[in-house]
Amino acid sequence: MKIAKLETFANEFVGFVRVTADTGDTGWGQVSTYHSDITAQIFHRQVAPYALGEDAYDFEDLLDRITEREHKFPGSYLRRAMAGLDTALWDLRGRVEGKPVAELLGGTAGSLRAYASSMKRDITPEDEAARFVKLRDRFGFDAFKFRVGAECGRDVDEWPGRTEAIVPHVCKALGDDAATLVDGNSGFSPARAIEVGRLLEAEGVSHFEEPCPYWEPEQTKQVTDALFIDVTGGEQDCDLSWWRHTIDMRAVDVVQPDVMYMGGMIRTLRVAKMAADAGLPCTPHCANLSLVTLCTMHLLRAIPNAGKYLEFSIEGEDYYPWQDGLFVEDPYTIADGKATVTDAPGWGIEISPAWLDKATYQVSEFAA
Repeated sequence: MKIAKLETFANEFVGFVRVTADTGDTGWGQVSTYHSDITAQIFHRQVAPYALGEDAYDFEDLLDRITEREHKFPGSYLRRAMAGLDTALWDLRGRVEGKPVAELLGGTAGSLRAYASSMKRDITPEDEAARFVKLRDRFGFDAFKFRVGAECGRDVDEWPGRTEAIVPHVCKALGDDAATLVDGNSGFSPARAIEVGRLLEAEGVSHFEEPCPYWEPEQTKQVTDALFIDVTGGEQDCDLSWWRHTIDMRAVDVVQPDVMYMGGMIRTLRVAKMAADAGLPCTPHCANLSLVTLCTMHLLRAIPNAGKYLEFSIEGEDYYPWQDGLFVEDPYTIADGKATVTDAPGWGIEISPAWLDKATYQVSEFAA
C-alpha cells in the first residue's frame, strides 16, 4: 500500500491532513496547532515530496529520512508538519485493520484518569477554585492543574502575590482527596522556583511543571534536586538528542513530550522508551481539544510507563474559539473523572465537513 495523495485543510490555529493510499483507503491526522497555516505550507514543501509513493504502513524509516533530507531545518516547524503525516498514517492503518491506534501500538481501548487542566493566568484564586469544585462535582475529576507565576516571567508574577495566594486557596477548596498540580511555564529562576516549590510541598501539591526556562535544563535540574515533589517538563522539546541529554541528566522526574510538537507518535514513543529505560514516567502534554488529546489518549493506553493521568483542557470557546466544531461527533467525554479510548478504528473520528469547507486547502499527489 503506497501513499498516493496528501491533502491539508488549515487555518491559523489548526490544520488537518488526509492521506489517501493507492488502494483508495484514507486516514486523518493533524499538524500541530498554532500557525498551522504556515505549517501546512511546510508540510507540502518539506514533508509530502518525500512521502508520496512510499509505504503507507512501514513509515518509521521514512520519518527519519525526512529528518535527514531536511537536516538544515531541525527545528519545531518541521516536526509540527511531520506530525500530520505520522498521525494520518496511523489512522489509515487503523481503519484498514479495523483497530484503534492504541491496539496497533500494543495497548487496548479503555479508560484513563484525567486531570482538569486550566490554561488561565488572568483568573483570580477564588474563581479558579470555584470552577474546579464545579468540575469535580459534575464530572468527577479528582486531579487539577493551575498556573503559577507568569509565562516566561523572569520571576515576575502575573500580578503581585498571585502565586502565594492561589496555591493555598485552591488546595484548601479541593481538600486532601484531590491531586493538585501547578504549571510554571518557564516563569522562574532556580532560586525562585525552589522557593515556590517549598510552598507547593507545604500545601500538598504533587507536580511542578516547567518551573524554569525550558531551554535551560540545568536550571530545572537544580529545582528537581532540591524538591521532594515531582518536577516535570518537556512539552516544548522536539529534538531526540536533547531529550536524551535531559533524561540522562535527570533534569525532571516526569517527562512530558507533546505528540504534535514532537513530530508524531513514533518520535514520541521513542521519548517514552528513553524515559522507561531510565525509570521515569511519561505524562504527555496535550493542552487543547484538537486531535492532540485523542492521540495522547491512545499513546497512554499503550506505553508501559504511562503517568498517573491524562491532561484534559477545561477551556472552552471563550479561550479556544477555534476548537469548536472540529469533529462530526465530539470524541471527548469525561465520566467519573475519566476519558475513554473507544474500540473504533484509527482515531475514531471524522472531521466536520462544515469546518473543512472553511479551511484553506492544498494537495500533493504522487506522479507515477
